[in-house]
Amino acid sequence: MRIDGIGEFAARDARDAAEWSRLAAFCARHGQAAFSRDPHIGGHVTGSAFVLSSNGMSVLLTHHAKLNRWLQLGGHCDGIADARFVALKEAYEESGLSRIRLLSDAVFDVDIHEIPARGSEPAHLHYDVRFLMQAEAGKITASAESHALAWVPLADLSHHTRAESVLRMARRLEE
Repeated sequence: MRIDGIGEFAARDARDAAEWSRLAAFCARHGQAAFSRDPHIGGHVTGSAFVLSSNGMSVLLTHHAKLNRWLQLGGHCDGIADARFVALKEAYEESGLSRIRLLSDAVFDVDIHEIPARGSEPAHLHYDVRFLMQAEAGKITASAESHALAWVPLADLSHHTRAESVLRMARRLEE
């Protein structure tokens, strides 16, 4: 099944199928607003990049300043109804890399998770759409949104993060 503004996804298991179904229903219900930060609809689509090193042995993680956790690169669509474009844009902005290649047009992973209330922003859901990418050129430089960036060997990923959604993406590479 294809979702406008997101693309195609091949579910690997029941969890995948359920997340994709929830994402499709959210997008069908809210249309363009699903890609905005409209606080009245309870969530929004975000785009993320699981960026592999040029040799494919490491992944680029950001130590997210607001969440204080190691995560993949990514961010809000802010009204742009193209999650793949947003994921690539965020990967460039947050990494400092000068060339990143999208390894597939298909969605790599979907993760729907709650973001706690912060300031005047109520708790809401991120319908996070993730794409698989590979760094081709440039030196990493952390943006203001990060405490740090690190190339983490896939074999050591569990030493940097306990986030199941990040570890799940690494396991997908082994499949």
